[in-house]
Amino acid sequence: MIAGFFAAMFAGHIYILAIVTAVQIVSFKEVIAIANVPSRAKNLPFTRSLNWYFLGTSMYFLYGESVIYYFKHIVLVDRILLPFATHHRFISFMLYVMGFVFFVGSLQKGHYRFQFTQFAWTHMALYLINVQSHFIMNNTLEGMIWFFLPASLVITNDIFAYICGITFGRTQLIKLSPKKTVEGFVGAWILTILFGFAMTNVLMRYKYFICPANDLGSNFFTGLHCEPNPVFLPQEFTFQPPLLLHSPPRTFHIAPMQFHILVFASFASLIAPFGGFFASGLKRTFKVKDFGESIPGHGGITDRMDCQFIMGFFAFMYYQSFIAEYRASVGGVIETAIQGLSAEEQIEVVRGLTKYLVGQGQVGDGVFECLAGVLPRRRR
Repeated sequence: MIAGFFAAMFAGHIYILAIVTAVQIVSFKEVIAIANVPSRAKNLPFTRSLNWYFLGTSMYFLYGESVIYYFKHIVLVDRILLPFATHHRFISFMLYVMGFVFFVGSLQKGHYRFQFTQFAWTHMALYLINVQSHFIMNNTLEGMIWFFLPASLVITNDIFAYICGITFGRTQLIKLSPKKTVEGFVGAWILTILFGFAMTNVLMRYKYFICPANDLGSNFFTGLHCEPNPVFLPQEFTFQPPLLLHSPPRTFHIAPMQFHILVFASFASLIAPFGGFFASGLKRTFKVKDFGESIPGHGGITDRMDCQFIMGFFAFMYYQSFIAEYRASVGGVIETAIQGLSAEEQIEVVRGLTKYLVGQGQVGDGVFECLAGVLPRRRR
């Protein structure tokens, strides 16, 4: 599994997206299954169908949002895809409403409590799994580092917590997980920070990891090309040692990402494990040992991903709040032109840009003359 994961990561972003999609579907199936056993006894055939319908509807909405946002320069210029992109949210809403109406129509006397419980359970699963998986996919499209680094921090923290716990763990951390110790928790935090600092230093050297996925056909060997985010570039910092106030300030160079990784590693160590504690409490509620048997000897996919979901969610929010650069993009300009300008105004934009590019020597005079003869003049 580890070899397959690294092979997919180096093969390209599209393979990681496929893995995230598969994990999302299997995890949803496992979570729904632990509370769906009574439906067979109560002979309610539409319960499962509605679960999968709402999963498909949520995936259509979330995937569509990502595709339109990251690939609008492709979607918005396609005659077939343009109506779907323009009205994507309304279409998604109507699909959900159809499922809602079908659910109300399927209510049967004597089973109301069970059916409404299943309805609420399904929506909780969609939020805890699908919505958070959506942000993990967005992290991948923003740059492979934003997917791999948070995931690796959670994995290594779990390993370090186990090693520190069995080595010098004494004090129980939480009753939901009796084997978790305070010593293992703190020791893993320190070691995860050191690991994150070292791993970040390695990943920042490769544009394949730090560049957004502007080409889904690329892989580690073909690489990606972009202007790196300033967070990955070494900057000069000045530090005045508190015990040497009369000495000159010390100057050092370091990439700001090395400071950000302290936050990522701390969240992976101190907060993300509570995703696992939450999953443990959920399993105790339904009196099951594991969510499934997808991974022999390890339980289900959800048992391995319980901390990854909240970590991916955090990584997206932190990236968008403190790291992302908001620049005008080709897709954004096209979207503004399509939605905010009339056809005549769009033609004027094309003519003006062509004239500018001719003046800059980027295209030949023949291009402008050709467009001038083909495009109609704007009516004054």
